[in-house]
Amino acid sequence: MKKLFLLTFLTMMSLKGFSQSDTIDSTSIQLKTPIAKLVIKDLINGDSVKKELSLITTKVSLLENKLFLKDSVISNLNFQINNFNSILHTKSSQFQLTEDLNKKLMLSLKKQKIKTKLMGSAGLIAIAGVILILK
Repeated sequence: MKKLFLLTFLTMMSLKGFSQSDTIDSTSIQLKTPIAKLVIKDLINGDSVKKELSLITTKVSLLENKLFLKDSVISNLNFQINNFNSILHTKSSQFQLTEDLNKKLMLSLKKQKIKTKLMGSAGLIAIAGVILILK
């Protein structure tokens, strides 16, 4: 067994051996521990800032939508106010027209009453004249 071990050992030593000449990747950067900790903190802060920016962007979008809805409600209310003012103007003009027609009708009624009284009086005078003539 010793011979086997020695033979294996000598065989391994006689073989041409090779080793990696450069175990460090040339694209990697080695940082000292305090600097690495600062880099990690900055990366964590950067991630949280990205999340915060996303939330703020969402909030701004919601506020813009809310502002648009408020503007549309205000526009709708202004439209309704204009409609109500138009209706009020139409009703007041109708009321004025009704008053004017009422005044004209009252004047016509007075004229008709006067005519009726004159005709009634003329009829009585004619009857009284006929009666006087016949007597």
